[in-house]
Amino acid sequence: MKKIITISREFGSAGGTIGKMVAERLGFEYYDKDLIFKTARKANLTPDEAMKIDENLLHGFGFGQSLFNLYSSPLDEKLYLAQKNVIREFAEKGKCVIVGRNANSILAEYDNTLHVFISANPVWRVKYLKADKMRDMTEEKIMAHLQKIDKARQKYCAYFTNTEFGVAKYYDVCLYSSVIGIEKCVDVICSLAN
Repeated sequence: MKKIITISREFGSAGGTIGKMVAERLGFEYYDKDLIFKTARKANLTPDEAMKIDENLLHGFGFGQSLFNLYSSPLDEKLYLAQKNVIREFAEKGKCVIVGRNANSILAEYDNTLHVFISANPVWRVKYLKADKMRDMTEEKIMAHLQKIDKARQKYCAYFTNTEFGVAKYYDVCLYSSVIGIEKCVDVICSLAN
C-alpha cells in the first residue's frame, strides 16, 4: 500500500477536496494549509508572517519582476526550507495525504508514495470556484485569478524544485477532474494507493 500520497493541482480543480476525501476514505492524515502553521514554528515566524510570505510567493509575480529578485529574500528561502522539513516529517510518519507545496518533488525519492496531479477545464474550474469559495466574484475575475495563481505556482515550482508544474513526468498519475468527476478521482487514487 502507498503510505504517502501527494496531490498537486491547478487552482480550482478540486484537488484539496479530492485530497480530503482520499484521506478520509483511507484513514490517513490530511495536510494542506496547516503546513504553513507548522512551518512558521520551524522558521521562527508567526503564522501570520508565514501566511503573508506564502501568499506573496503565490500572488506576487509581476511581468517585470525577475525570479532572482522575487526569491532573493532570505526569509523566502528560510520558509521554503522549513516547509520542506515539515513535509518530510509528515512523510516519515506515513499514512498521509499532502496537498500542494511541491510535496511531489520534495518526496520524489521516498518509497511507498503516489504522486498525483489534478487538472480541469478552466470553465469548469471557474464554475466550481463560483459555487464554493468565490461566490461574490464575477466569472471574469475568477478566471483572471486562477490564471494568475497557476502561473505563480509554475514559477514557484520551477524556482524551488527545478521541475515543471503540471508536466506528467513528475507525477505517477494525472487526472482531469472536470471530465471524470471528483468522486471518480477519489476512487482512482484510493485504488492506486491500495
